[in-house]
Amino acid sequence: MQGFADVVARMDHVLWGLPLIVLLFGTHIYLTIRLRFPQRYIFKAIKLSFAKDEGAEGDVSQFGALTTALAATIGTGNIVGVATAVAIGGPGAVLWLWLTGVFGIATKYAEGLLAVKYRIKRPNGEMAGGPMYVLERGLGQRWMGVLFALFTAVAAFGIGCMVQANSISTLAASTFQVPTWVTGLLLALLTAVVILGGIKSIARVCEILVPFMALFYILGCLYILLLHANTLPQTVSLILHSAFNGHAAVGGFAGATIMMALRFGVARGLFSNESGLGSAPIVAAAAQTRNPVRQALVSSTGTFWDTVVVCLMTGLVLVNSGDWTSGADGALLTKSAFAHIPVIGPIVLTIGLLTFVFSTILGWSYYGEKAMEYLVGSKAVLPYRVLWCIVVFLGSVFSLQFVWDFADLANGLMAIPNLIALLALSGVLVRETREYLWEDKL
Repeated sequence: MQGFADVVARMDHVLWGLPLIVLLFGTHIYLTIRLRFPQRYIFKAIKLSFAKDEGAEGDVSQFGALTTALAATIGTGNIVGVATAVAIGGPGAVLWLWLTGVFGIATKYAEGLLAVKYRIKRPNGEMAGGPMYVLERGLGQRWMGVLFALFTAVAAFGIGCMVQANSISTLAASTFQVPTWVTGLLLALLTAVVILGGIKSIARVCEILVPFMALFYILGCLYILLLHANTLPQTVSLILHSAFNGHAAVGGFAGATIMMALRFGVARGLFSNESGLGSAPIVAAAAQTRNPVRQALVSSTGTFWDTVVVCLMTGLVLVNSGDWTSGADGALLTKSAFAHIPVIGPIVLTIGLLTFVFSTILGWSYYGEKAMEYLVGSKAVLPYRVLWCIVVFLGSVFSLQFVWDFADLANGLMAIPNLIALLALSGVLVRETREYLWEDKL
């Protein structure tokens, strides 16, 4: 097992080198410019996300699709992922992570648009879409669609399952001395209760859970930051300075630490908001919407809430605490930072992580399920759901570093065909955006 983990770690390091970072961040910037800064419509998009599109085709409401996507994205990446980025890349990673979110809004918009445009209705009446259908129907490259679906089905077990279960089991063991297998078993049972009911069951739970958990966590972080408001200016200055000058928690060459801040900031940004990954469009395709641009705008708000708001809150709390220099990593670093505030700190972290983990496991189960459905048909859905619940348990007892390396590797493999589709179909994105958004025909 250790030998396999070492191989995965080496592959992860190669994949997440400069080329993929340039491709990912470059796509964010290119689409931002090509689509005339869709970030400027973010408040219109937020308003639209609460509106019902009566009479439109789809399986769930736009709000239901958004909260399911947010359920999958607001997870350990917002808490443990940010902590890992700061611990390894230094405070500067917070800025790169945040910028990945700002520019990633354009990419998430583009993904949602193409997902709705190229979605299909399956024989059972349910909608199906996502990058695999975009690659097949938009580019005429089914083999790339198969590759994406295969990467997604496998990656889901990492980013959406093992990492989530591992994070909460580690925290529960260190805080409450609960054995990891007990936490894993409870998570697996709760997951089975929800996901066996399909997307409508998942969406119903997410519509209630996601707004509560996000608001609770943001208010908790704001309270913690207000208690230490006097050090916030120095914290912001440290983040900005470290992003361009290097400031790793452990010594090293300045140039190398800048690259580490950039690499881990962008990698954790993708892990957190999934812009460019191609996962969220799978559920966006199930939304009830009258045209692709309406859902594209709603989808773009997911990156705003996830990274521009929630990840920034976590990053500020971590750096402001000073614990990023302690050598702690992952959930333990976050626990140490939040523990500076008696009573409320551990409560905010524990409830936040527990709800984030559970919601992400639910959202990603749907992504993996639809990928398997694309590959082998609807007969694979039930076995995949059962296997998913088993892996929730297994993820609780695996080592953290192996789980993170596996998740990063699978993410990168998913992102490549999806980014190719976004760039190749940028003309379609411009035409649809001009017709519905720029000419005000939403």
